[in-house]
Amino acid sequence: MTLDVVVEDAGWHALVPELDRLVADAARLVLPPDKAGHSVNLLFADDATLHQLNRDFRHQDKPTNVLSFPGGPMPDGERPHLGDIAFARETITREAALQGKTPAAHTSHLIIHGLLHLLGFDHETEAEADIMEAREIALLAQLGYANPYQS
Repeated sequence: MTLDVVVEDAGWHALVPELDRLVADAARLVLPPDKAGHSVNLLFADDATLHQLNRDFRHQDKPTNVLSFPGGPMPDGERPHLGDIAFARETITREAALQGKTPAAHTSHLIIHGLLHLLGFDHETEAEADIMEAREIALLAQLGYANPYQS
């Protein structure tokens, strides 16, 4: 697995100094062995960037915490691309504070959430959300984090 991490917003370095480790730990737990030859791009950006992506690709005129873009077919001979994930620092910071979580815990949750989307998990229906959330809870527990859905 090739994980290409781009930190576009320098504020991420202060918010989550262990960002590379969080990405590697989440990928190790989430991605199955049959995806070992694939690549994933992760962009750690700001609200303005996610706002633009959300508006352009989801027709939602607001920032959001994380967006996942599954990869498509690749030309012969190129490394399969699982997809791209983008994260908004300010939104994640606000959400972590409101939810009483550390930025690292919330960021780990959203990395896992984004990776699961690339694997085909979704939360459009209650049944899908139950399956995805159960998987997130189990994976986060393996990393030592509490259930993110408990209040």
